[in-house]
Amino acid sequence: MISSVSPRGVVLLSGGGGGARLAAALHQQRSGGSLAILTNTGDDFVHLGLTICPDTDSVIYAVTEQLDRERGWGRSGESWNVLSEIKQMGGPGWFQLGDRDLALHLRRAALLAEGKSMSDVTAAVAARLGLTGQTSIIPASEQAIRTRVLTDQGEMAFQEYFVARRCEPRLLDVRYHGIERALPNPAFTELLKQPVWQECDVIVGPSNPLLSVAPILDIPGMASLLRQRARRVVAVSPIVGGRALKGPAAKIMNELAMSVSAQGWTQWFDQRYPGLVDTWVWDKEDQSALSEAEASAGRVRFTNTVMSQPEPAAAFANWLIEECLGDD
Repeated sequence: MISSVSPRGVVLLSGGGGGARLAAALHQQRSGGSLAILTNTGDDFVHLGLTICPDTDSVIYAVTEQLDRERGWGRSGESWNVLSEIKQMGGPGWFQLGDRDLALHLRRAALLAEGKSMSDVTAAVAARLGLTGQTSIIPASEQAIRTRVLTDQGEMAFQEYFVARRCEPRLLDVRYHGIERALPNPAFTELLKQPVWQECDVIVGPSNPLLSVAPILDIPGMASLLRQRARRVVAVSPIVGGRALKGPAAKIMNELAMSVSAQGWTQWFDQRYPGLVDTWVWDKEDQSALSEAEASAGRVRFTNTVMSQPEPAAAFANWLIEECLGDD
């Protein structure tokens, strides 16, 4: 753990997977420092009458050290009795809800029914599961954003494509229903009014660009808000050596005619959000792909970005804080 913590707040944009692992590592490395994790809500959906928030929940489980690292999702020490009974009764079994995970969804449903906001519910659940310190987990928006995909087999909800169809249909487009009416979460905008957040640092985690990052940054006003407040914006590539370490990012990028490479991800990001990012972080495996012009610009940094275990994740988080976000 680093010996001193800057009073400047750090904002992390996170989906599940790599974003959640980085969230956990930053939470540990910034003990005593302010960290706000903005989570993707585009994956949220209603299942069995319950609001399921896959990316937000993955972050909660990761930072409270309850994520099942072998599966990469859900809670550790899980059991599946309720799901077995649901399937026996003729209910849907395609989305795996463990018993411990189901408890969170039931608690969320009760709090939402009481009129609590999603940010308040998230904070309450995270605290009950053991989140301490100055880390906040905040859904990117209170308004419903639902990622849908247009495929060669028709348009469908993201979870149907991702879980039920196992990403097998060919993807033609990604759409974020409701995003045009969404706003940055008021819990986040209020947080930014505090002195420690007057000038913050922003990290875009190594999450799927189209399925996890865009549903956050495409919220009207979000990118400009972050750019206005950020001293520095750092974006971490989810592509290492021409492949995605987890999830369908490489398949989706290829089917949408994007170059499946750190360079292709950087070009896409810069075109979609021009002027937002100050520093790009690529894995060392991709260093040879850097063009002479990009190298001379000095905006791309290299390190080991693979967070397969807690130790390399902690080393990467520490490197980000000291080398990319350290005072000049």
